[in-house]
Amino acid sequence: MDITRLIAVRHGETEWNKATRIQGQLDIALNATGQWQAAQAAAALADEPIAAVYASDLQRAAATAQAIAQPHGLAVRLHTDLRERHFGDMQGLTWQTIYEQHPEVAHAWRARVPDFAPAGGETLLALQARVAGVVQQLASAHTGELIVLVAHGGILDMLYRLATGEALQTKREWDLSNAAINRLLWTPQGLQLLAWGDRRHLEDDALDESTA
Repeated sequence: MDITRLIAVRHGETEWNKATRIQGQLDIALNATGQWQAAQAAAALADEPIAAVYASDLQRAAATAQAIAQPHGLAVRLHTDLRERHFGDMQGLTWQTIYEQHPEVAHAWRARVPDFAPAGGETLLALQARVAGVVQQLASAHTGELIVLVAHGGILDMLYRLATGEALQTKREWDLSNAAINRLLWTPQGLQLLAWGDRRHLEDDALDESTA
């Protein structure tokens, strides 16, 4: 049977995470804590037989991936389909601003309406299809190997849902911490969850601002 092991890692913390400001596909750098988290994840994975490291091309994910790839002598392979969900006109706003100025958007967002997208943004249905497609593409190219995917909260949320069968509308109760280590198994039949939310390499709780 064709099997690929996956390690999925959310990028390290940014200042916008701390400020509960929606990043989406805006290119925000890691802060000092995020850089430390990336280094801790890299140390935790240094002895893993990693064959390839893929990342979103947004710098918060690419920098986290670079830290993980460096001990293995690997170059990070950037892929735009690993980008965060596009939040359209809401990108750059804080949650408080959205609640106060765009209550209809806040309601649809929190209700996880599958076909809702902020103006100029992406629906959950489109995000799920994008994640399923990129995982199929990358994992099928590395059967028998272990690869790392470094991405964003929305991407990891979809990986969890695809692996467990959780519906798009189901309220999220699983962890999406910055730089936590999550393990999955891919076969041509789909994803399986092996372990989720390993934070043993991190000392401090990181803010989780993802709602996707």
